[in-house]
Amino acid sequence: MSNLSRYFERSAMIMRDSLSKIILMRGAEGPSTAPKTLFTFNTQQDIDQIATGCDADIGGNSSVNIDLDTSEHNASIGREATGRFWGTMRLDVKPGYEGKIRGGYAGFRNKKRPSLFGDLTDDVSHHEYLALRLRLGGDPQTRNSYYVNIQTAGPISTDLWQHRLFFRRKDGGWEDLFIPFTNFVRTNAGEVADGRISMYRERVKSIGISILGGNSNVTGRYELGIDSIRAVNEEDVTSEPLQAEKLEEKEQE
Repeated sequence: MSNLSRYFERSAMIMRDSLSKIILMRGAEGPSTAPKTLFTFNTQQDIDQIATGCDADIGGNSSVNIDLDTSEHNASIGREATGRFWGTMRLDVKPGYEGKIRGGYAGFRNKKRPSLFGDLTDDVSHHEYLALRLRLGGDPQTRNSYYVNIQTAGPISTDLWQHRLFFRRKDGGWEDLFIPFTNFVRTNAGEVADGRISMYRERVKSIGISILGGNSNVTGRYELGIDSIRAVNEEDVTSEPLQAEKLEEKEQE
């Protein structure tokens, strides 16, 4: 599907949703709190909507890729294909960039979703948790360096809301991680920002995952399988959520 086709498809979707709310008077019934799928990674079209970046863009030596994985890993969750975020994490930089840039990062996020009515965003204000179905691979030393990132259409456009990802499985199997939206930390330019501003969950622009080897002095081959990103509520949480106190404990280890 071409970019123009997707543009008109998103515009039509907004019109359908708006008309449906008017005709069915959904506003009178209250907002839906059912699980909400934000992004899937099961087709090439899904993957084409993802942007990647790493320190190599500015003089580093890390690499980043995202593609479809059709291996036997997917059988346990009934998928033919899932996304695979992978590459090599390096801390060194190209000649001439020593002391000028910091190496050791790679990441992905969804691309902007333009429509006739402006960029498409997601309203997760009636959901308590971000849910990610992920599969951890790569070299063992890289597995504790992942973060999930959310960008909203809030008052400060450069803000990024982050939470570290902690995995329970070490066997390369799929697992569902649940993170309360209230536990995300606001950052700006890579630094923790004033915590008095709340996440503007009514308009989420992008969600992505990064690996920050430079923060923990980690190098090696990284790999992360990703099936879906959803917004859910308490009744849909099937494992212990990642809590703020757990984040602090892990960072002290």
